[in-house]
Amino acid sequence: MSKIKIFQFQTVKEVHNNNQHVCSSKSNEMRRKESVFVDFYFVKEQRFITGKNANINSLTTTHNQNSIEHPRTTQHEKSSTVTLVSNLISHAIKNGASDIHFEPFETELKVRYRIDGLLQEGKPIPNIRKPEVLSRLKIMAQLDIAEKRRPQDGKIRFDYEGRGIDIRVSTMPTGYGEKIVLRILDKSSVSLQMSSLGMEQTKLKSFESAVSRPYGMILVTGPTGSGKTTTLYAALNKVKSPQVNISTVEDPIEYNIEGINQTQVKPEIGLTFSTALRTLLRQDPNIIMVGEIRDRDTADIAVRAALTGHLVMSTLHTNDAPSAIVRLQDMGIEPFLITSTIHQIVAQRLVRRICENCKVEIPVDSTVAEKLSIVGSVFHGMGCQMCGNTGYKGRIG
Repeated sequence: MSKIKIFQFQTVKEVHNNNQHVCSSKSNEMRRKESVFVDFYFVKEQRFITGKNANINSLTTTHNQNSIEHPRTTQHEKSSTVTLVSNLISHAIKNGASDIHFEPFETELKVRYRIDGLLQEGKPIPNIRKPEVLSRLKIMAQLDIAEKRRPQDGKIRFDYEGRGIDIRVSTMPTGYGEKIVLRILDKSSVSLQMSSLGMEQTKLKSFESAVSRPYGMILVTGPTGSGKTTTLYAALNKVKSPQVNISTVEDPIEYNIEGINQTQVKPEIGLTFSTALRTLLRQDPNIIMVGEIRDRDTADIAVRAALTGHLVMSTLHTNDAPSAIVRLQDMGIEPFLITSTIHQIVAQRLVRRICENCKVEIPVDSTVAEKLSIVGSVFHGMGCQMCGNTGYKGRIG
């Protein structure tokens, strides 16, 4: 739709159309003496001829015959877009996806789902529907649909089969439009029990012993998406009780746990990990969970909190447990403070589980079995509809 700016007029008496096409405006008669925008659909040359009382001498606007713009979205199209987006999210939740990627390209809007740690392509969306789908997602997340140049973050509360699903939304401008990624936080798909973490019995007992201590520091390391936060949530879920004050500082709060005080950091107003930790120490806590130690201030406060009778749990982005010591030293923590506070460092990964519906036993060469210390049967997933023909369903630590 084109817009023509008309200055200081009283009345537009008549609008003549040389090609006998209808030219519609927001109002037929405007009497205010101010700048006004009037919307028109242009097919060919349009000419405005003024009347006796008009203050406009002449106005001619020419458009190419092929420059007809798309009409406004109809109510049916709006409802179909709402249904399309809802179906895409429901499909992702049903298949256990952790993320949905909406990626704009020159000819289509690609949709990809991260299932069991790997991205799988879905049916692409035609380019003509790209703006309305992306706008619908931004409306659901209560984001500014007019802002397309800057990244935005939001969240959606999605109703799926009678239960609420929390979804984090992130937008990023790209060459062909905004890429939107949805992180699905389905509490029902995650077990916050220590026994379901996948640890061996000896390591599980050692971890349970560490989280039961009254003070000190416990660190969980691993790359992004390796289940570090889930492990800490399971530990907090085990030790929580009415006699213990547990507080967390997170970015963001992934799962709400009953009986635990959870705080979301907001750097734009100065509420960072370090400032929140300083305040928490005046809140009489027994156990403190820090979503991530990112800088020296946060590391220093966390170490000193562990030294003064608090149990501190946190995560670090390192590839293995020994690297956590080096990382803390790089942040400026003295070695004697590290040895005095840290009780345990856990390094973890998530591996895919073989689909129970299509797994079959396969033979293993005796030499290979002896070399790899394989005891018992070996199975392989053949692929079925339940696992999306991948042979794997779910993950475990």
